[in-house]
Amino acid sequence: MYNPTVARLTYRALLGRRRALILCALPVLLIAISIAVRAFAGLDDKVAADLLGGFALATMVPLIGVIAGTGAIGPEIDDGSIVYLLSKPVKRPTIIMTKLTVAIAVTMVFSAIPTLIAGFILNGNGQQIAVAYTVAALVASVAYSALFLLLGTVSRHAVVFGLVYALIWESLFGSLVDGAKTLSVQQWSLALAQKVAGEGYVDATVGLPTAAILLVAVTVGATFYAGQRLRRLTLAGEE
Repeated sequence: MYNPTVARLTYRALLGRRRALILCALPVLLIAISIAVRAFAGLDDKVAADLLGGFALATMVPLIGVIAGTGAIGPEIDDGSIVYLLSKPVKRPTIIMTKLTVAIAVTMVFSAIPTLIAGFILNGNGQQIAVAYTVAALVASVAYSALFLLLGTVSRHAVVFGLVYALIWESLFGSLVDGAKTLSVQQWSLALAQKVAGEGYVDATVGLPTAAILLVAVTVGATFYAGQRLRRLTLAGEE
């Protein structure tokens, strides 16, 4: 279910000079803000939790997920180069799983690692806050990558729809409307962070069992449907 050639091409597409600069921008900003906050506010567990939850998990992780998830396959579909890949003797599920693996790896590297570094800068992992939000970022990276990879296979405007979900649904409605919180990858990952962190520093509105089930369901469902869409695209190309 993993093809090294497809992986190499996908990494090259995702880590090109322009996209790599975009991917690096948010992590660098997070670390810079963390250094400034630590310098002015000192060691404060509550401030650390607020910054990691409000910026790292709520903004940085989904935006990087959008870039990596849609960028893993969307541009190839848009410019038609996916037809060349589909003409090779590589199973369609293998293509999807390989691209998903690459998208997950890129999202984790550019979101979870900076989150951990920022957490240690802010409060030295007091109350396990840095580790808790890093775990949340790792789990969210998987779900976001699958979700946005699916968007890349179903729409030519995947980036727009991804940004709408990340910035409007998750950040706006997800913080104001109780029903929207239940359908939020951010809230599902927060349920795991809440389990790891000290009591009172992470607030999740979804219970851990429910969050785990929804995370698995969305990841598996999105991956499966992306594979089905790729099969249909193959048939259309052959026709």
